[in-house]
Amino acid sequence: MGDAFRFFLAGWDDGAPIDAAILAVAGPVESGRCALTNSSWVADASGLQDEFAIPSVRIVNDQEAAAWGLSQFSPSDTRLIGPDTPIIGAPMALLSPGTGLGMACLIPGTSATIVIASEGGHATLAAATAREEALIGVLRRQFGHVSAERILSGNGLVNLYRAVATIDGVDFVPRAAAEITRAALDGACTTCRTTLDTFCGLLGGVAGDLALLFGARGGIFIGGGIAPRIVEYLCRSDFRERFEAKGRLGRYLARIPVRIILRPDPAFLGLAALARSDKPLSNV
Repeated sequence: MGDAFRFFLAGWDDGAPIDAAILAVAGPVESGRCALTNSSWVADASGLQDEFAIPSVRIVNDQEAAAWGLSQFSPSDTRLIGPDTPIIGAPMALLSPGTGLGMACLIPGTSATIVIASEGGHATLAAATAREEALIGVLRRQFGHVSAERILSGNGLVNLYRAVATIDGVDFVPRAAAEITRAALDGACTTCRTTLDTFCGLLGGVAGDLALLFGARGGIFIGGGIAPRIVEYLCRSDFRERFEAKGRLGRYLARIPVRIILRPDPAFLGLAALARSDKPLSNV
């Protein structure tokens, strides 16, 4: 992590001393240290403080950082799916399929705002249909535990594509996640189109679960690198139907807005908000 920080400073440093730094990293943070979930990097606040002579360094989860910015988006920063009927002051939750699957929740308050970081992407993925049960069964034989991240991420899209080919009995043509998405959007591959349809439905189901878990009547926000690339497709898919398909709580969910984050730097927006807050930056 020190090399990455040094590379950043080489392109930015204007010679002025750095009084404090706050960094967002993809993984659980404990005592100012994080071993990134999908990388071999380790971020350590104490080590960075010593190596770069910075008085105060704070490490936060990347989804926690992004969640701090949820209430500061402009209308052009997001794309709405569903009704624009948030309850002001209610929790807002973030779900980000990308390299992994991140989750967090912002809880506004009159005296203080709280952000809850979460490793919910690693919670067990539930099927809503017999076909989804079969797909998860294929992945269970490969991985044992099938978390939401095993499907709702870049690598997860590849896992899902392979599982779709398996249960449909078609030849498996190796493709990267971006190639699967492109072939689905272009209509060039039926298996890719089925994969993306399934991805959208499962994403809607998990987003609805997140709304129920946090009581996120202030809105659900979909971040990460995948959703902005398929936003029109996602809007036409059964994402919203699956979001609301929670039995007796369907009417509760029907009033909750979902927004796709289009802004490319939501974590930086949140980090700036956190840096301006009254919270101390040091966590070492």
